[in-house]
Amino acid sequence: MKEQLLKIFNEHEGQYVSGEKISEALGCSRTAIWKHIDALRKSGYELQSAPRKGYRLIKKGDSIQPHDIKSSLTTKRLGQEQTYFESTESTQIIAHKLAQEGVNEGHLVVANEQTSGKGRLARKWYSRAGASISMSVILRPKLSPQETPQLTLLTAVAVVRAIKKQTGLSADIKWPNDVLLNGKKVVGILTEMQADPDFVHSVIIGIGINVNHHATDLDSEILGIATSLAIEKGSDVDRAALISVILLELETLYELYLTDGFSTIRTLWETHSNSIGTYLTAKTAKSSIYGFAKGISDEGCLLLEDQLGEVHQIYSADIELMSNS
Repeated sequence: MKEQLLKIFNEHEGQYVSGEKISEALGCSRTAIWKHIDALRKSGYELQSAPRKGYRLIKKGDSIQPHDIKSSLTTKRLGQEQTYFESTESTQIIAHKLAQEGVNEGHLVVANEQTSGKGRLARKWYSRAGASISMSVILRPKLSPQETPQLTLLTAVAVVRAIKKQTGLSADIKWPNDVLLNGKKVVGILTEMQADPDFVHSVIIGIGINVNHHATDLDSEILGIATSLAIEKGSDVDRAALISVILLELETLYELYLTDGFSTIRTLWETHSNSIGTYLTAKTAKSSIYGFAKGISDEGCLLLEDQLGEVHQIYSADIELMSNS
């Protein structure tokens, strides 16, 4: 009911909507409407009421509960079912449990605060309450386990496109899945799967974004390598609206991928990449390889040509960018 009420206010931005009109649209009493408006006010929304005029939305809240996200959500599947936590250890852990319980594809797990999040290579990812986006999306693609890394690259493209649409900021992708603004990390993506040796049951895509952090919110040890959308934009960003746009971009690219394969996604990824066409060092678990990044393979591996002309397929590594010479 709250998301339907918010959609009405969004459709009449800056205008009063009469209680009678809202009652007819939602099929509920004036008393029920008042209760929902009171609940929205308590979650941070500023709503003005006037006799014989009705209600109008003055200021949105900064909550990312399902009604906040769904009020602007235009997807067919992704995010239509949601599980929300004010604070949780990890949205990935919750999503894995829900996937095993059989929830539908597109189910979204969101938390206002994440206390024990993790990134790629088991690194910690802390998400501050009220400033971050911590979300996990459950997909059920008919893929082999070897193809699932392609979805990590697809997600990075979706996030970059969504950030551009919502904030105007142009982000880059550092192979395979770090999203950067002005060379500093702003988004982390973690893709995990539940699978048999030859069949994928589900893919859980975790997305963590530094949204409304200010410089004083970032630890000194990461201030030089991390940033936030608010720092780069110079103003706070509507987290719920950004989540809605990310889900739409992700669904659009996912449907394209399932229909046409990975080739189009690969081209889009390479367009946004700051790694392709540069010299870099890939630090793997066993060695470091210096070379020229030629592109990515169909499996999502980085193709790195060393100084002897041998092309290495890099499956997992830390990337250190060098100069173009």
